[in-house]
This record gives sequence, C-alpha cells and structure tokens, in this order.
Amino acid sequence: MKEIICIECPIGCRININESGDISNYKCKKGINYVLNEIKNPLRSLTTTVKTVGFKKRRVAVRVNREIPKDMIFPVLKEIKKLRINKKIKINEILIENILNLGVNVISTESLDED
Repeated sequence: MKEIICIECPIGCRININESGDISNYKCKKGINYVLNEIKNPLRSLTTTVKTVGFKKRRVAVRVNREIPKDMIFPVLKEIKKLRINKKIKINEILIENILNLGVNVISTESLDED
C-alpha cells in the first residue's frame, strides 16, 4: 500500500493505492487523476538560478515553462548549470529552448538589465 497526499485541492487527501491499483481515501475525482498520474508519470515544476557574467547581480532566477518528468530533474539541472548569462535579459525570456528535447523551455523569472 502506498499513501500519496493529493495537492489538487485544499483538502489534501491522504490517498491510498494498493498493489492491484485500487484507490481509496479520496474525496473528489481530482484525487483519482492525481494519484494515477503520480504513479504512471510523475511531473514536477523546476526552478533554480544560473550564474551571470559581467553583472553586479551574480545569479538570476529561472524556471521551466511546463512541468517535466520527475526522472528528468537532475539531467535538466545539469544542462541548466552550463548556462551563463552575459547579456541583458527580460522577464520570461527564453534562455534555453526545448531543453533535452522535452518540449520545455527554460525562462527567466526576472530581468537583468544593470551592469
């Protein structure tokens, strides 16, 4: 038996799923879908920072524009870590397009416009 805390609504059900796939302790249909997705293809948001070059601000915040498979978090972080920002950028600017062919972009969450 595995317990998963649902985050789809404010209730936060502690949903159980057993080895045969039976789901219990959910209060709405959102919980069923959440658990099935979490078991079959868990997705996560990802935010981090990247280094800057030639700016007073040493790091700038970035994120992926869509959730990525949970097992791709560390490969994506490794790729993002290679990035160095050496030019002015605007908020929501695409910094890495289609990272690791996931169909997901890495975007800035802040502007960088001071030297």
